[in-house]
Amino acid sequence: MGRKSPKPRAGRQSLPTEESTHHEGAATSEVTESSTHAHRTTHKSSLWRTLDPSLIGTLLAIKALILIFGVISFVVLENQPIQGHLGWLKIWNRWDALSYQSLAQNGYQATGEARFTLAFLPLYPWLIRLLASLGGNYLISAIVVSTIASVAAGVLLQRLARLELSPALARRSALFLFIFPTSYFLHIGYTESLFLALVVGCFLAARTKRWPLAGALGLLAGLTRINSLILLPALAIEALQQWQETRRRRWEWLWIGAVALGFGGYLLLNFYVTGDALAFMKIQQGNFFKSLTWPWVGLRGPFFAMWDRAPAESQMVGVQESFFILLGLVGTIWCWAKQRPAYGVWMTGNWLLFTCTSFVLSVPRYTLVMFPLYILFAKLSARHFWNAVITVWSLLFLALFINLLVRGRWAF
Repeated sequence: MGRKSPKPRAGRQSLPTEESTHHEGAATSEVTESSTHAHRTTHKSSLWRTLDPSLIGTLLAIKALILIFGVISFVVLENQPIQGHLGWLKIWNRWDALSYQSLAQNGYQATGEARFTLAFLPLYPWLIRLLASLGGNYLISAIVVSTIASVAAGVLLQRLARLELSPALARRSALFLFIFPTSYFLHIGYTESLFLALVVGCFLAARTKRWPLAGALGLLAGLTRINSLILLPALAIEALQQWQETRRRRWEWLWIGAVALGFGGYLLLNFYVTGDALAFMKIQQGNFFKSLTWPWVGLRGPFFAMWDRAPAESQMVGVQESFFILLGLVGTIWCWAKQRPAYGVWMTGNWLLFTCTSFVLSVPRYTLVMFPLYILFAKLSARHFWNAVITVWSLLFLALFINLLVRGRWAF
């Protein structure tokens, strides 16, 4: 008989076989894949919550209702049908919207009738041109750019307001933005939506200490509207407040200067087209009758318009312009008393820019970018009385101004 194989000694470990190694590797792989899948799921869930699909859906619904209301108002009050498959958009395509689309299609001109478009900054028409180059219509492209930007502005405003308000009140700040009496400019071919998204995003990035992002958004804002320059002192004040809280300097604060680079790009564009970096100022004065002056000089226009104009002009050019000037002033005082100093700087700079001009006009539209107002409205709305007053006032005058705009009347 053959000799029996010896039994393994106690305590000696048997070597792993190929099969056992395979099973262990498979188990490890499953755990790793499961962990990776869980991480991806958590990341997607976090991103989904950040985007807030419920709020986005609500904002899109408000936008759709406003556009539908405009179409119905035009048909009923003008007693005319909508002409053509884009007629429902063309009734919104008025005033500056036409100039931005002309810029997107033809670019800036040094001479001729189109020379006045040098007064408009380039980022918004560039985005329209980019989208239209993909095969789209310029009007549709403008609406798409404004739609994306306005929804982004609403979401970012809610996140900014959430730094100091409850989730419910922060959400209301975005809703008050979308029903503000001149909020229809967020949905059509104007720069308000893009500029507001960039500015609110810039403040949010600064508040959360992401200064490179704040600088990048500020640079883009500098290519969108001239009042982007107010971001320079506003962000500097925010940086100063953060230093006072931590007593630590951050090199990232240098990103604030990117705002000036953005506006500098616009000056270079003026120089490239006309040979004069400040050509836009001469155009503002010659074509739009605007030049810098003391606020009491410009404010005389809306005040006297209440008394010496025809009834419709008295209301629109006089009463409404004056009311929104007062609203901006009250909001500015509130910001200095109750809000962060950076908000106060933003409100003050914008209010002075709107009023320190020889020809005060379109203040209700310009007020739209004074975003701390919507945080104020949200705080006030915690009381049922103010919630009802602000909501009803917003909706009534929103409807009035929409009726005027879609029928080709002046509505700021």
